Amino acid sequence: FSRREQPIFSTRAHVFQIDPATKRNWIPASKHALTVSYFYDATRNVYRIISVGGTKAIINSTITPNMTFTKTSQKFGQWADSRANTVYGLGFASEQHLSQFAEKFQEVKEAARLAREKSQDKTELTNPALNITSHQVLPSPIISSNGPGEDKLFRSQSADVEITTEKERLKKMLSEGSVSEVQWEAEFFSLQDNNNKLVAALHEANANVDQWKKQLAAYQEETETLRPRVAELESQAAHDSSSENNKEELSQTLEELELLIKAKDEEIQMLKSQKCGRWEAEGEREEMLQKLQDLETRNAELERSLHLAEQTLAETLAEREKIQSEVTKVAEIMDVKIFELSEIRQGLAKLVES
Repeated sequence: FSRREQPIFSTRAHVFQIDPATKRNWIPASKHALTVSYFYDATRNVYRIISVGGTKAIINSTITPNMTFTKTSQKFGQWADSRANTVYGLGFASEQHLSQFAEKFQEVKEAARLAREKSQDKTELTNPALNITSHQVLPSPIISSNGPGEDKLFRSQSADVEITTEKERLKKMLSEGSVSEVQWEAEFFSLQDNNNKLVAALHEANANVDQWKKQLAAYQEETETLRPRVAELESQAAHDSSSENNKEELSQTLEELELLIKAKDEEIQMLKSQKCGRWEAEGEREEMLQKLQDLETRNAELERSLHLAEQTLAETLAEREKIQSEVTKVAEIMDVKIFELSEIRQGLAKLVES
């Protein structure tokens, strides 16, 4: 576009053109949204819609009064350009952007109509061939097929037929394109929404991974602190089994450890349930599962150690009770023997006296 043209309105939209082969499907003009602008050429007194992708003009459409911009959905609109022999489609980010573009299209269309009428009036006043007497037959009105500033064509009956045929062809093109456009638009915005959801889920998963890493580190530290306590308990069970106070303290400590292990198991299950409902990168997910399995294995080892300590304590207590029972029996036997020995001594004393 030339420097004499000035932009009067700009917006951003995804640009499409109707497939010239099928007249049914939309062909995207670019992978990303482009700037679409209304330009006014003061020298030629014409309005155009222009969109440039890189160094190529994607849209170069001159607005004429017979053009119509149609909203086919909440975020998509289209118009036919007979000069370019195509139909342009625009997909906007919101319904508000579409409404603003449609309103500006109507304003420019009205301005083009006024410019055409003004141009026709000037032509009639300056062209002496148009000065006819009242008894002459008036020719058909002049219709501009290409807009102001272009060559004018006189409309005849055959031209009327051609215009009608062209309008019907454009209507058919619009109706056929609308079906495919609605399907494409629904798919496009669905994919866009899914992409936004996936990005949000990925950010949330990354935040959760960091949180889980911290929790795992805390669990590992707690597990390491539990190991010496279990070793200490095993040592106390081996050396201080005869002390009742140590037994009560050991039992209380074992109960505390069981509660801690149960709480950790519940937290692990909660992490598993949370992990199942999150979007995670595959590598980090496998790493988290491995760490959780390692933590479960360590907890199982602690439980086995505690179970062995309890079993050892029970066996030691049983052995102590058995020893006490045997000592009691030996004491009773000794008492019987002493009593018998006393009776024997008394018998011997009586024999000596006699």
